[in-house]
Amino acid sequence: MENVKEGFIPVTGGNVWYRISGNGPGIPLLVLHGGPGSKSSDSDPLRQLGVERPVIHYDQLGCGKSDRPTDTKLWTVERYVEELGQVIKALKLEEVHILGHSWGTMLAASYLFKKPAGVRSVIFLGPALDAERWEQDQRNYLKQFPQELQETVERSEREQTTDSAEYGQAMRAYYKRHMCRIDPWPQDMLEDMKVMNHQIYNFMWGASEFTVTGTLKHFDATERLSEIDIPALFACGRFDEATPEATEYYASLVADAEFHVFKNSSHTPGVEEPEAYVEKVREWLNRQELRPGEK
Repeated sequence: MENVKEGFIPVTGGNVWYRISGNGPGIPLLVLHGGPGSKSSDSDPLRQLGVERPVIHYDQLGCGKSDRPTDTKLWTVERYVEELGQVIKALKLEEVHILGHSWGTMLAASYLFKKPAGVRSVIFLGPALDAERWEQDQRNYLKQFPQELQETVERSEREQTTDSAEYGQAMRAYYKRHMCRIDPWPQDMLEDMKVMNHQIYNFMWGASEFTVTGTLKHFDATERLSEIDIPALFACGRFDEATPEATEYYASLVADAEFHVFKNSSHTPGVEEPEAYVEKVREWLNRQELRPGEK
């Protein structure tokens, strides 16, 4: 793609890598990747929107192309919120749309609770806004799998053998239904999984999607979602780990929020139905810019 700019931004704890795709005239879109410990997708179809507006990705500290310090004191929601503010300031984003995916929705909500200026709208994609509900929803999905797989998961977690091949196989079966339903998974998605920082994932989340043992165990933004007073879109896939029921509930807590389901997706609509995904995000962003600025 033309007009791609990359670089590093100093933040608390190290330097983070960023990429700006395109230089269209619209208000920039800043994408917060999932994880924790994951990275930005190099093939994110949202980069196509660069002709309309700059599309900015960055790898959170400890992830992807960013520095990888090992100090666990850095792996807090508060520091990641601070980092997000540092990225916005360094890139001089006086106005910005934010899209958070999965753990990125926890980060987006926590940032918005600080009432920052200049955020024009927010998209919560595959929202994980209540860790205990997320865990319960995955447990409910697990009951739909063969008994043998359920027993493998429970035994591995009880005996703390979640690094076994058997457990890995069970997780792959689960992910193929609720993370990404394309078979086989695209090569770059497999590559992204390989470079995931498991130290951060395990510290903040836990051994798996089903069992939250990390520092996010009691994360719950639901009581504060009503504080969000900018346009908000809550979206998920029909088979998403972030269930349509949970996603619609979160949307109900924000005044005038919108709710959308990608019919043929699970947790990665950008991979599973990229055209519908780009079109929905484009339509949402353009519509927000037709509204008079609130601030």
